[in-house]
Amino acid sequence: MKLLYCLSGHPTLPCNVLKFKSTTIMLDCGLDTTSVLNFLPLPLVHSPRLSKLPSWVSKDGSLNLEKELKECAGRVFVDSQPEFCLPERELLDLSTVDVILVSNYHCMMALPYITEHTGFTGTVYATEPTLTIGRLLMEELVNFMERVPKAQSATCWKNKEIQRMLPGPLKDAVDVWAWKRSYSMPEVNSALSKVQLVGYSQKVELFGAVQVSPLSSGYSLGSSNWIIQSHHEKVSYVSGSSLLTTHPQPMDQSSLKNSDVLILTGLTQMPTANPDGMLGEFCSNLAMTIRAGGNVLVPCYPSGVIYDLLECLYQFIESANLGTTPFYFISPVANSSLEFSQIFAEWLCHNKQSKVYLPEPPFPHAELIQTNKLKHYSSIHGDFSIEFRQPCVVFTGHPSLRFGDVVHFMELWGKSSLNTIIFTEPDFSYLDALAPYQPLAMKCVYCPIDTRLNFHQVSKLLKEVQPVHVVCPEQYTQPPLTQSHRSDLMLELQPPPMPYRRCSVLSLPFRRRYERVYILPELANSLVPSEIKPGVSLATVSAVLHSKDNKHTLQSVPKPPPAPLSKKRKRVLEEPPVLLAPKPLLSGAVPLEAFLATLQKHGITEVKVEETADGHILHLQAEDTLIQLEEDGTHIVCDNNEPLRTTLRDLGEQRESSS
Repeated sequence: MKLLYCLSGHPTLPCNVLKFKSTTIMLDCGLDTTSVLNFLPLPLVHSPRLSKLPSWVSKDGSLNLEKELKECAGRVFVDSQPEFCLPERELLDLSTVDVILVSNYHCMMALPYITEHTGFTGTVYATEPTLTIGRLLMEELVNFMERVPKAQSATCWKNKEIQRMLPGPLKDAVDVWAWKRSYSMPEVNSALSKVQLVGYSQKVELFGAVQVSPLSSGYSLGSSNWIIQSHHEKVSYVSGSSLLTTHPQPMDQSSLKNSDVLILTGLTQMPTANPDGMLGEFCSNLAMTIRAGGNVLVPCYPSGVIYDLLECLYQFIESANLGTTPFYFISPVANSSLEFSQIFAEWLCHNKQSKVYLPEPPFPHAELIQTNKLKHYSSIHGDFSIEFRQPCVVFTGHPSLRFGDVVHFMELWGKSSLNTIIFTEPDFSYLDALAPYQPLAMKCVYCPIDTRLNFHQVSKLLKEVQPVHVVCPEQYTQPPLTQSHRSDLMLELQPPPMPYRRCSVLSLPFRRRYERVYILPELANSLVPSEIKPGVSLATVSAVLHSKDNKHTLQSVPKPPPAPLSKKRKRVLEEPPVLLAPKPLLSGAVPLEAFLATLQKHGITEVKVEETADGHILHLQAEDTLIQLEEDGTHIVCDNNEPLRTTLRDLGEQRESSS
């Protein structure tokens, strides 16, 4: 049985478990961080505004959680350390997972929760850039949380009876009791110690049952799709892929062909937004704000889209007369991220690879740093507070606006309409992200840049690779709720895709039911094939089936050890052995007409023939016997008449062998 357990409801942060050929494989372990939008921001310095927010009280006054819930501009927020929505952990025993395959660094953020708290003892496979940048993202997250600790932990609001009385979106939040605070750095280090590095197209054998192999997905540095195959079955896992020409290696499409099942996830979250158009809007809004004397805040992750933004600005700065404007990149891992992006040459597209041999840095942000146009800092404290000057452009995290240095700049710049915040990361609703800062004077520009496959691109890809079956999140099988008329924003395939949602279990359809069995040379030499029809020969074999590590081998039957010889035994051995005639080889179905003629020849004349879906039933009326003739078997049913049954069996075998 091939089963797929779906542990995440977020289509771009997947976590699925595949049971395939006696192995249990987890496909990604994405962490749904949208849950943090329900919490108040964590300011780096004391915020009088946030501290004075009123506690939320229900309209009838019956519910008062003044220590847990605060109200801001008509929205209610939890006043506690932000918590994350983990993959489902009750659907199956995660200690049985053998391996975890990671497709990109955004889809591994739940790894410490899985490897450190479920009894997991397996291996994690990922490419080197995925591991390195994934570590940076985890390190940044832990740093953001630990430098602004909150003593209180809000739990009363999670009570089902209380949650039902809260206003939305808290009222509609799912699995709130499963939400968890951030992991620690020791947990991160322990989790990542279980990662084994792999390269593109490298084949890794799992317990002799299946082979897994990563392919370039074209989305980010080191991002992968995965092929999981046995000798006769093939599953492709396509997650977070891109056909656009950006900095990573291009997507490997041809290796996805001839898949029995293709599991598709991680499509663009912004199917109507063109990435090139968004980059143009980003640059023009940035220039407009700087010329007016304002500052620009860009909430971002420390890796990924920021490389493309900096490259775009490198080409734009001089033409827009922004040469004197300082650009700041603030993150606990800013320095590491900028350095690592320059050394992973073999994971880059051809144009950037060729620069390495000139030698030139593949990314232009190296030149921006050398000319002091781009400066990077670990936080707003220390050197930054001394060198900071305005107007400027600041890239910093976290894109949710709930923690990190971005919270300080929102409090600092939010009251002035000269300043602009530009959202480029597509993971969060910008209206929800801004909610705890309202009323807000600063301008807001939404330029989501998501280079992952859109529905038109993925439909074209599926026509080319032609999988037998497609499995995808149910969100992809219907138009968005806000655009129900847009049938082009969904997957329309024949046969229709198999949809899944959080906590669902799918039985995957496979047509092939074969297993590869090896035969030892000495046993093969002993076989005597008989031709049963032109080009097809058959041989009987008596052998021992030896199975180990999911490899099956036919071996010769061991000869029993010779018994000690007595005088009587010696005399018997001296006599020549009696050779029995070999039984005829049987194959195919018993031919009806010839069999009826044979029965008549042997005196069985009263035969009534009935046709069935699987063959024929012969009623031998005088003998009170039934004979079922089917394509893959013959059954004789008679009551306490063994001689008759044996005779009929022999007649059937004569007909079968002669046919």
